[in-house]
Amino acid sequence: MTWTIDPTHSSIDFSVRHLAISTVRGRFRNFSANAELGPDGRLLKIEATIDPKSIDTGVADRDAHLRSADFFDAAKYPEIRFVSTFIKPLDKGRTEVTGELTMHGVTKPISFVLEQGQAIKDPWGNSRLAAEASGKLNRKDWGLTWNQVLELGGVAVSEEVKWSLEVEAVLQAKAA
Repeated sequence: MTWTIDPTHSSIDFSVRHLAISTVRGRFRNFSANAELGPDGRLLKIEATIDPKSIDTGVADRDAHLRSADFFDAAKYPEIRFVSTFIKPLDKGRTEVTGELTMHGVTKPISFVLEQGQAIKDPWGNSRLAAEASGKLNRKDWGLTWNQVLELGGVAVSEEVKWSLEVEAVLQAKAA
């Protein structure tokens, strides 16, 4: 069974420490994903893409800087991609997902725990499913190394990026 993300009811958010004293939050506005589930509802595969040009922190100048060669270099690397490589069921509704994250031209493994709800029928007869996950990554591992050292110590942008996703997916009808 193939499930496709409903971007109008889903979000991919992140946060990063700024100047070692505050947190900047943002999100990506354009993304897509598909998941394959077995007949028993167990997750089998995930593939997702994010458009780095769709980054939104609420500040246009900062977003332009994040799209530039200093960070995502979105003109050169127009896609962030995740493909699962191993999926391990845990307890009820929780699955450990391992896969390859490609960002800024660098592919590295990443793992996270996905919490999946039960499928429901919406008022229009579609099967829907929700899931959420969160984690941390070091942006330098993907070549996002721009920074400035502060006069009193510390750096302008932390290396650790916290991310979270909340998704709603719709079961795709089988082709006739």
